[in-house]
Amino acid sequence: MTDLQETSTDQLEEEAPPLSLKLNHVSLVCKSSEDSARFYEKVLGFGRIKRPDFDIKGAWLYNYGIGIHLLEAKQNMIELLPPKKDEINPEDNHISFETEDVGRIIDKLKAMSIKYEQRTVPFKGEVVDQLFFHDPDGYMIEICNCYKFKTEPIGARRLLMASASLTPSTDIHVPCSCCAFLLMKNEPDDMVRSAQA
Repeated sequence: MTDLQETSTDQLEEEAPPLSLKLNHVSLVCKSSEDSARFYEKVLGFGRIKRPDFDIKGAWLYNYGIGIHLLEAKQNMIELLPPKKDEINPEDNHISFETEDVGRIIDKLKAMSIKYEQRTVPFKGEVVDQLFFHDPDGYMIEICNCYKFKTEPIGARRLLMASASLTPSTDIHVPCSCCAFLLMKNEPDDMVRSAQA
């Protein structure tokens, strides 16, 4: 038996250096890439970026170090769309974005008549605010100020933390990568306009 065979998987994982991984993008199948792109632009401040000439209609959006890739559903892809939901269930699958200004997102949702649910989560003397709402295709989105919670690993595994910079990059030429926070401290609409100019 070799040394490798005698070593448990847990030991290998603890001894090996952590992988260098970062969130590149979230891909969503949608009914209308145009309607969905407008939603992510207006509500969350994403901007459109160039994409390869695929044989499927869609749009790529980017901001805050995160990409959103929208794929317009062909007839045989309709079943991939989430069912239409009138009820907001925070325990459903969702994408979560972090912000310092939850109130500003509430103002945008109210102005656009988008239904949302607001919750608070107390933990170790801090209180985190959460907003939950659906995009035009029924995908759940959470907005939170979860940076208030300290990330505490369970066990001995070494974790790599994303940059905690509270100033979003205005460089639209940054590749679609980086695990980053959605920070609405600056005016995102202005940032996108200036980056596209």
